[in-house]
Amino acid sequence: MTEAVLLLHLGATLVLVGLIWTVQISLYPLFSRVGAAEFGAYHRHHSRSITVLVGPLMAAELATGIFLAVWPPADAGRAPFFLGLVLVGLLWASTAFVQVPAHDALGTGFAAGAHRRLVSTNWLRTGLWSARGALLLWVVGELLRPSSTA
Repeated sequence: MTEAVLLLHLGATLVLVGLIWTVQISLYPLFSRVGAAEFGAYHRHHSRSITVLVGPLMAAELATGIFLAVWPPADAGRAPFFLGLVLVGLLWASTAFVQVPAHDALGTGFAAGAHRRLVSTNWLRTGLWSARGALLLWVVGELLRPSSTA
């Protein structure tokens, strides 16, 4: 069962890595190109649709991350999974206390300062999710490495 949870965890994290890079490089920069009259509807649609994608993935990443920290795969140890949970905590904190307020500011209409703050601070989440993805790929690589017990 632990291996299945690890694969679900890896899958959720890697999809989130791809999504955050798409958001950072493509979606957030496009906010400044939407006209003032259309921006409110555009932003509401973006916020609703991205939440439908990201919400369940973040919940799955957290739940499977907790599981793996408590019941890690044999030969993996708890340390990388606890580190992963620290990164998840930082991601959730950044989302709640930095990106959500920036989105709230944009919810009333486009504001260049709020947009710049959103794009610049989102690099933190982009880096944290990338680090999580790299950490998990390293863990899986180590687990797949043939043991040298000859």
